[in-house]
Amino acid sequence: MTDKTPLWQAIAMTLRSEIETGHYPPGDRLPTEAQLAARFGVNRHTVRRALSDLVAAGLVHARRGAGVFVLSRPTDYALGRRVRFSQNLAAAGRTGSHRFTRIETRPCDRQEAEALALAPGDPVHVIEGLSLADGQPLALFRSVLPGWLEGLPDYARAHASITAALAACGVADYSRASTRITAKLANATQALALQIAEKAPILRSVAINREGGPDDPGRPVEYGRTWFAGDRVSLVLTGL
Repeated sequence: MTDKTPLWQAIAMTLRSEIETGHYPPGDRLPTEAQLAARFGVNRHTVRRALSDLVAAGLVHARRGAGVFVLSRPTDYALGRRVRFSQNLAAAGRTGSHRFTRIETRPCDRQEAEALALAPGDPVHVIEGLSLADGQPLALFRSVLPGWLEGLPDYARAHASITAALAACGVADYSRASTRITAKLANATQALALQIAEKAPILRSVAINREGGPDDPGRPVEYGRTWFAGDRVSLVLTGL
């Protein structure tokens, strides 16, 4: 006599198939526990166990008070001497965009001064925001740029692009001078912005960019920190 498949497992298999065939694309919210219970004629506890199986398999993510959402497959993100967010995502077949949440000019601290070859207290432009792939949060970022880049905040607001803002300031090309990557756990505010669980793994990149190409580097023009959602990106090192 063949053992019967547990109901929760059969439900998980059905939902897994529907996710993999694109019935629920990345970023979509699954039906509620009550809706799934009604669909399959089971109690909510059985549905909850099926959803837990999908979470463990890395197919979905549960956000408290919001529901269960389908995760996208990790995007390859190249970290080379020239790093351009939109170009990186375009190469992976995805559309990149930025949402700036802070643009201001203030005195720099000692760490920023050292990275940008400035004196402590010199003015810097600070741009913070969220990077998205096909509308889904991929990373948080903070870019600190030297104050001698006159007009940069206005250019950044106008173009919604740091690269375009640098070009408007006369920096036609820039390249990566250094990159340091560290594994971290998301705090509450990072988790909220990235739409992940608090203490979920994230990857922090700390980088310094210089004007000019890799073979002719000039002055530092950007000291950046980026926090990538760990399950949404694969960092690929190229040409470093």
